[in-house]
Amino acid sequence: MKSSNNPLAVTWQRRCLGWAIHVFTASGAFVGLLALLAIYQQEDLSALWLMGLAIIIDAVDGMFARFVKIQSAVPQIDGALLDNIVDFFTYTIVPSFFLLVTHLLPDYWRFVGVMAVTLSSAYQFTQVDAKTSDHFFKGFPSYWNIAVFYLYFWQMNAWVNLTILLVLSILSFVPIKYVYPSRLDYLTRNKSLRIAMLCATVLWGVATAGLLWVYPETNGFLVFVSMGYLILYFGISLYRTWVPLT
Repeated sequence: MKSSNNPLAVTWQRRCLGWAIHVFTASGAFVGLLALLAIYQQEDLSALWLMGLAIIIDAVDGMFARFVKIQSAVPQIDGALLDNIVDFFTYTIVPSFFLLVTHLLPDYWRFVGVMAVTLSSAYQFTQVDAKTSDHFFKGFPSYWNIAVFYLYFWQMNAWVNLTILLVLSILSFVPIKYVYPSRLDYLTRNKSLRIAMLCATVLWGVATAGLLWVYPETNGFLVFVSMGYLILYFGISLYRTWVPLT
């Protein structure tokens, strides 16, 4: 084992911490399984809460991994592969099952919608440059659990929901660069703006959770914050696609 004076030394504490982070990442799959159980039991709100918990796990595990330099701490585990496996399950398979067993999509046509979701996600997850060198997602980043939340919250016509899903599926193949909320290195050189974007993302999460908490009631301020962030997110993503940071 390397000397403890080396900042990159793989001490037993770092190794244990690395394994703990991998277990934390893998726990997202178990949370997704609980979400499937809730959907099966027709506990829609519980399922949405569990999908939200999976998002939180995914949002912070990468930060923890980078902090401990996990590739050197636990070199025998491919953390990126583990993350992709869990994400495909929680971001695609779980919300797809939700779409199949609820009435958000038209009868029979729901299979078309779910097929579009799963196939476009399979493409998006397996692109060599699905995450660009400047830390953006290339193409719609399979945020299907988030899409499902908004479709459920707004209770729009089933055909409108299907149209939205098909458009998002098509956007998976369009090389627009979408902001990676926890990797803002190339969003702007201004550190204050990066912090502001991170804070806006956290605020969106709190507001969206608030909407789920008060459902089926609503709250105008929470709607404004939640939807306002989506507009900001897509606007900045389009801007950075056309005007990359050099």
